[in-house]
Amino acid sequence: MLVKSSDSVSASATKVLGQTTTILKVQEMTGNIFALPLSEIKASAVKLAKLYCQNLPLSKDLDPQESMFGEELLSLISNMLVQLFWRTRDFGYLAEAIMVLELGLTIRGHVWQYKILLLHIYSYIGALPRAFEWYKALDVKNILTETVSHHILRQMVESPMWVNLSDLLKDYLRFMDDHLRESADLTFLAYRHRNYSKVIEFVLFKERLQYSNQYQAARVEASVLQLKQNADSIEEEERVLENLKSGVQLVELSSEVGSKTLRFNEDMQTRPWWTPSPEENYLLGPFEEISYSPKENVKKDREENMKRAIQRKSLLPRMIYLSIQRSSTALKESVETNGSGGDLKICEELKFLLEEYTNLLGCSLSDAVDMITGISQGARTSESLGSDLVDWLNFAVFWNAWSLSSHEHWRVLNSLFERLILDRIRSMGSSDMSSCYSDVQVLVQIITEPLAWHSLIIQACTRSSLPSGKKKKKTQHSDQLPSSPMSQAIKDSIQSLCSTVQEVSNWLLSQMNNPEDDQVEKFMSTLKRNEDAGGPGQVLGVLESLIASSEESVVGNRIFEALKSWSTADTARKTFMAQQSLLHEFLQICESKRKLMETLKQQMSHV
Repeated sequence: MLVKSSDSVSASATKVLGQTTTILKVQEMTGNIFALPLSEIKASAVKLAKLYCQNLPLSKDLDPQESMFGEELLSLISNMLVQLFWRTRDFGYLAEAIMVLELGLTIRGHVWQYKILLLHIYSYIGALPRAFEWYKALDVKNILTETVSHHILRQMVESPMWVNLSDLLKDYLRFMDDHLRESADLTFLAYRHRNYSKVIEFVLFKERLQYSNQYQAARVEASVLQLKQNADSIEEEERVLENLKSGVQLVELSSEVGSKTLRFNEDMQTRPWWTPSPEENYLLGPFEEISYSPKENVKKDREENMKRAIQRKSLLPRMIYLSIQRSSTALKESVETNGSGGDLKICEELKFLLEEYTNLLGCSLSDAVDMITGISQGARTSESLGSDLVDWLNFAVFWNAWSLSSHEHWRVLNSLFERLILDRIRSMGSSDMSSCYSDVQVLVQIITEPLAWHSLIIQACTRSSLPSGKKKKKTQHSDQLPSSPMSQAIKDSIQSLCSTVQEVSNWLLSQMNNPEDDQVEKFMSTLKRNEDAGGPGQVLGVLESLIASSEESVVGNRIFEALKSWSTADTARKTFMAQQSLLHEFLQICESKRKLMETLKQQMSHV
């Protein structure tokens, strides 16, 4: 009906442009575009690019703050290009979407829709520093901190960009805490003035913030981040744990989260169609037609999944604390009492928390042990762990800490780390970051969480085995330790971790050793058009023709200067450099872990 009415009415250029945009937006919202053949989507994207170029002169006299005529067309084009990528797996379409949106922001830098789309595309291909730049360019303030930060928070938590993540979490928590305090004052003030409707409004709003899923998750992530950052020094880690009251507060938070209804305050309407919630990204799976209905995008079981994830992470600091305490005496006990004894209270609490943890993973403690044992022996695949792979590895680490004297448990854990890390490196092979960043994210999480916690346990064991001061009595233990099965298990584990982390470093170095110019050229080559094949680059061709033929008198000085300043090669270079920056951060973490293992290896050789 809309198409027929637009065909029958001859109107001004601005009206035709508005009608065309409306029709396309309706088609996108109803899901019609997802059902079109590839050839039609490609043709539509090219047609829209031409329409955008033809109507650019309409905006020549507009202020930079004003919305331009047809600026929504670039968002529609990029959505089509992302869909073409999803259906064909041809990276050129994704590169083209980046170029389209970057050009749009060069012409007018105030379009928040372009920034959000770019943010998610850059996040997907591992150019997270670039995504973070565009997030900061959104200039998120006040309550938008709560409703908009979902666009970047999860990606940052799963990245090695710890400094930026720390700033992001601090800003977010500062706003939320300040707002909750102010809300209490405002409620009291409204009550004093007998404005009871405002009292109710403030109380309800405070509840929405106080039990926000993001707020609860951020409180836990801020603590876990400190533990990650200090995991290479057991003394520093103990200071962090002391400030966290040995993790007890977060265990209490876990119980609180479990008993409350979480609130979801995020503005999901602003998310791109391909990632309707922070936990979902259609591009990670095979193409399938989707029913585009924004209000239904968030799964009904999201609250339960989110609760369990927050609760699991809330238990980590306490389990780390207990594991360090357990490990600080376990090696001596294994020599003196042949593995029996130990602090029963610590063991009992750790076992209780392990049972809680596995319950939050959806199984019993014995079933969880069967699962990780099966995977370590090759009887099960890592796919059995689903998206909770890192949580399962965390369990394996603390399960081993609970029963340190078992040589078999150490072997299971070593095998798990080797399998889950090396299998991923092999599957990535020589692929570049753009096509395998989701695997890199998993590796980052494995090395900065379970492997880091395991290294703390080894540090605690090693520290307890070393002579303190010049007491001769210590030497007696030192002489005995090499014959201890546990001492040998620790040495084997150190060697295993050392070589496994080295493999990750080698893969990262192979990615970083590619010459910059070659990588930029490779990126650009995905956009080279083949008119016969009709692949990616056709939309970009239309835009490049506009740049080449634009005249200042037609498009105006501001747009003309913007067009001339834009460069596809510059955009490709910035994308590549962002990917390299992220790899460099990860490599620094891996090298730090490897050096720690080398130090521990030397210490154990003198035991």
